[in-house]
This record gives sequence, structure tokens and C-alpha cells, in this order.
Amino acid sequence: MAYEINQALPRSFGRLKSSKSSSSPLVSHVRGVLAAFLPRYGLLISFLVLWQVSSTRGWINPAVFPPLNVILSALWTNLANGALLDDIAISLQRSGTAFAFAVVVGIPLGLFMGQFRLVEQALDPILQLFRQTSALALYPVFILLLGLGETSKIFVIFWATLFPVLLATIGGVKEVDQKLIEMARTYGAGSLTVFRRVILPASVPAIFVGLRLSATTALLLLIAAEMIGANKGIGFQVMNAQYNFQIPLMFAAILLLAFLGLAANALLVLLQRRLCRWSQPNA
Repeated sequence: MAYEINQALPRSFGRLKSSKSSSSPLVSHVRGVLAAFLPRYGLLISFLVLWQVSSTRGWINPAVFPPLNVILSALWTNLANGALLDDIAISLQRSGTAFAFAVVVGIPLGLFMGQFRLVEQALDPILQLFRQTSALALYPVFILLLGLGETSKIFVIFWATLFPVLLATIGGVKEVDQKLIEMARTYGAGSLTVFRRVILPASVPAIFVGLRLSATTALLLLIAAEMIGANKGIGFQVMNAQYNFQIPLMFAAILLLAFLGLAANALLVLLQRRLCRWSQPNA
């Protein structure tokens, strides 16, 4: 009997040891994921949980701050029945058009001003004056000049999104290492070659910083532009829901706008990583 027990114990210990060794990689993987996830998103998750619990238990007024499940339910319902789909399309068209115009104007102008110091000195004062003038303060002027239609809405967004990408491009060109330019010219590179092979690649990371700021600004100004003289768009839905005291729908539209901003930023970050692999720390 003792011999049988002694023979059985090593086999059971072996199975126990193998099960522990097989589960340890999974446990270590979960710990690694949590270690990377919690420091970055732990505070956000805590805030959302506190919002849900506070609104559900009545610590805050649920009529003003509905629970998150009610907001998400309103968002899903209005997306499923198509009520918000047209607003999303119209808002993306307005902000996308303005952002595209800002890129088309801002990047070439910034590359030009960054290379020629006299041009920058001549244009910088008026650019700084325009930059410090709020686009919302100029919105009535744009309405008087362009009317209440789509043109004034797109132009006010364009005005606000132009300066981040323009100034970031100018700064990126001015921060290019002059030794690289001198080395390229020493090896016989012409002005166009120096621009294509040295100045433009070195300026791309700074340009993307401006693009990300401009994309965020476009979505922020979109709300203000759609709150005046609009009958469609996410900004209109925010104001309309607030007037009709549809608070869950109001927060749903705000949450949708935040998701669109995160998606735009993630897309630009992905594009930057593909175009600027040489500038990544782990490249």
C-alpha cells in the first residue's frame, strides 16, 4: 500500500507542476497587459465608474448627469434608427473640407516661409495678429460676408485650423539641422534636391504635430459653427437636445464627437508612424 502511494505521488506532483507551468505564461501575459493598461487608462476608467455609480445612486442629479448606460443606450438607439448618421456625414463633410483646405494652404505656405527668412519676417506680424484673433469672434464677420450657408461654416473652421499646421510647418523647417543642408550642398545637391531629400523629410514630424492639432481644432470649431444657423450636424443635435431637455441624447452627441476626434487622431498617428519610421524611438 505504501509502495502504491509512493508511486502515485510523483505522478500527481508532476501533473500539478505541469499545470502550474502551463498557466504561468497566461498569468504573466495578463499581468503584463494590466501593467501596460492601468497606468494609461486607470484614471479614465475610475472616472467613468465614479460617474456611473454617482448617477445611479443619486449622489449627483441623474437628470443633469445621466448614467453612462443611459447615454450609451441613447447613442445606440439614434445610430440604429439612422437619426445621427446624417448628422455625422454632414459634420464630417464640413470639418473634412475645412481641414483639407488648411492642409493645402498651410503646408506649402509654411514650407515657403520657413526657407526664406525675409518672407517670414514680412508675414509673421500679420499672421500673429490673425492667429490671436478668435475665429468665433470673427464668425459674425464671416456670416455678413458669406451668409449663413455652408461657406461661412466651413470658412470659420478653416480659419481656426490653418494656423496650427502653418506654424508647425514653419517651425519644422527652421529646426532642420543646418549641417545636413551644408553636407548635401557639399556633395553637389541642388536647391530642389536639398528640399526634397533633407528639408521636407526632416520637417514631416513637426508637420504631423500641426496636423493633429488642426484636426482637433476642426472638430471643436465644428460645434460652434453648427450651433448658429444650422439644422443638421452633431453640433446642432447637441443644441437641439439641450433645448428639448433630451439630456441623454445631448451627452450621446458629445460622446460621439469625442469618438470622432479620437479616431482622427489615431489615423494621423498611424499615418505618421508609416511615413516617419526613421524618427520612431524603437525604429
